[in-house]
Amino acid sequence: MAAWKQLVLTLIVLGGAIVAWVAYVPSALPMLERTGLMERLEQAGLPVPRARPGTGAESGGEGSAPGTAVVLAAAPGTGIVNDSVAAIGNGQAVRSVVVTPEVPGRIALIEVASGEQVRAGQVIARLESEAEEIAVERAALVLDDAQVRNERVTRLRAAGTATDIQIREAELGLRQAELALRQARFDLSRRILRAPIAGWVGILHVEIGQQVSAASEITRIDDRSEILVEFRVPERFVGLIGRGDHVAARPLARTDTMLEGVVSAVDNRVDETSRTMLLQARLDNSGDALRAGMAFAITLSLPGETRPAVDPLSVQWGSEGAFVWVVRDGRAGQVPVRIIQRSARAVLVEARFEPSDKVVIEGVQALRPGMQVTVRTPRGDGSHLPEDVRAGIEASKI
Repeated sequence: MAAWKQLVLTLIVLGGAIVAWVAYVPSALPMLERTGLMERLEQAGLPVPRARPGTGAESGGEGSAPGTAVVLAAAPGTGIVNDSVAAIGNGQAVRSVVVTPEVPGRIALIEVASGEQVRAGQVIARLESEAEEIAVERAALVLDDAQVRNERVTRLRAAGTATDIQIREAELGLRQAELALRQARFDLSRRILRAPIAGWVGILHVEIGQQVSAASEITRIDDRSEILVEFRVPERFVGLIGRGDHVAARPLARTDTMLEGVVSAVDNRVDETSRTMLLQARLDNSGDALRAGMAFAITLSLPGETRPAVDPLSVQWGSEGAFVWVVRDGRAGQVPVRIIQRSARAVLVEARFEPSDKVVIEGVQALRPGMQVTVRTPRGDGSHLPEDVRAGIEASKI
């Protein structure tokens, strides 16, 4: 008794599966009719629907021949592969100078504060310079005496009483006195530390009264009106990136801030160890929100190749990889594809399409290689594809 119940249950499940197959697979009805199973199922009392005349279900679609499948298909579009590079770079001031004394000495006066903005040539600090000031006064006295002597010899020369040797000695003494005063003033000027560039003063590392040498760092002045970011890219981008290319920079300390900049310098060689190339990008810092030494995430978008674009629903997978069904000369066929880039609305692929091919979007479940196919095209505006892909389609039509 249990065996009969199990057999009846099995027949019911099998009948339900056949009914579902007929309902969802367009080519099921013609196959059942050709094999003679339709009549047997009806004799068994299963509710197998027959195609109504004129609906086209008995032939797979309106106006199609028996054994054909109705599919939604469209010609492949074109799209541009988005190629980008991301890197981490370190920022530095567009100009930066370390201020050091030209001569050793003791700090006598500091005329700026840390963090202060200065102009080029502004005095930063002064060294004790009493000896140099005395030397300037002494040289000035010697120059006055040399000028008086030269004037007296000039008058004697006019009267014809001065010899050529006296005249040359007077002129030479005057010239030497002028050079001595010039040297004394130069030595005095070296006791004054001036800003070599305009910018912002860093932390001062000296105090008044401190003895310093010519190697002592007084402070650093940064011109941070612009920030230079150095970063490296793989060598495969050599020749694809040039000066003036736009970059997007995001400070790692401020994830909500996105900055725009341009590539300002490209190194002339690839590092043999890392196989990378050094680049510099220039970022505007007119708002003074950035500092030298900050880390930046750099993104650089590059123009990619143009590739065929298909609907994501059309990509299928088999034992040999990805493929799409195409309608070629009214029959179904498979074309292997290699996925280059994909999004929610389009897939860019590498494939060998023919100009007349239409890629199947819906109805792939009923397809077999070589099967006759009736194509139902989507809306002609290509609205099922993204805007950039639709633009590629329009361009290909032109």
